[in-house]
Amino acid sequence: MKLLVLILTSLNLFACSSKDDLSEVSQNTKRWYSSSDVKIGQHLFKQHCAVCHGEEAQGLAADWKQPLVDGSYPAPPLNGTAHAWHHSLNGLNRTILQGGIPLGGTMPAFKNKLTPEERLQAIAYFQSFWSNKIYQAWLERGGLKNDR
Repeated sequence: MKLLVLILTSLNLFACSSKDDLSEVSQNTKRWYSSSDVKIGQHLFKQHCAVCHGEEAQGLAADWKQPLVDGSYPAPPLNGTAHAWHHSLNGLNRTILQGGIPLGGTMPAFKNKLTPEERLQAIAYFQSFWSNKIYQAWLERGGLKNDR
């Protein structure tokens, strides 16, 4: 009986400390965007980006690192499982603005299709899929720093 009480007490203490740790992580990963940005961004992303990147930014290719028959690469996932989190907000915005062709890709430019605010809202949508761990790593890499 003492062993059972000890185990239950330990589990309770662990649960409390885990809960505290989770709330601390959540506080440390406050996002730059609002829920309104994500909602608007969802509509924009589905209208302009989902055909290549998937409805939930998950990508459409089994392996985005493998070239297609024409030698180009498929659009990568933007949901935090590929390399998008390695790029700053300015870099992501610039890629949407100019397209991926200057970088050797095939993504068209959206300069005349999306306003600066709409580009940020599309980014907010796909970043909303990023785990707190990925988002925090992005912040630590300087995700919000101006890299011009």
